[in-house]
Amino acid sequence: MFSNNHYNPNLKEFARELRSTSVSKAEKRIWKSLLSREQLNERFLRQRPIKNFIVDFFCPKLGLIIEIDGSSHLNKGEYDFFREQKLKSLGYTIIRFQEGEVMNQLDDVKDQIVHAIYVLNEGIE
Repeated sequence: MFSNNHYNPNLKEFARELRSTSVSKAEKRIWKSLLSREQLNERFLRQRPIKNFIVDFFCPKLGLIIEIDGSSHLNKGEYDFFREQKLKSLGYTIIRFQEGEVMNQLDDVKDQIVHAIYVLNEGIE
C-alpha cells in the first residue's frame, strides 16, 4: 500500500531516544498489552518517523497510526490538528486516545483498534 511509508531517516535517532526515555505509562501499557509482538495479528512500530513527524504507533501494512494524547498535548491542539491533517493527506488513518482511556478503559481501546484493523484489512483484500 505505502512504499517506504514516508520514512524519514533524519529523525531515526530522535525516535530511538523517544522510545527509550520519554515513554508515558499509557504508551507502555498499550504497547505491552495490545500492540507488541503482533498480539492483534498486525505488526506495529513504536515512535515511527513519518515525513517530519514521529508518530506514537504505526502499522505499516495498514497505514494505521495510533496516537496517545497525554498532558503534553494540552496546549498543542492547533499543532496536533495540523499534524493530523498532513498525515491524513498522505493516506494514513489516525486513531487518537487519551491517556486516561488507555489506563482505565483498555478493553474499549482494544475494541476500537480491532475495529479499525478489520475495516482497513477489508479495504486491502
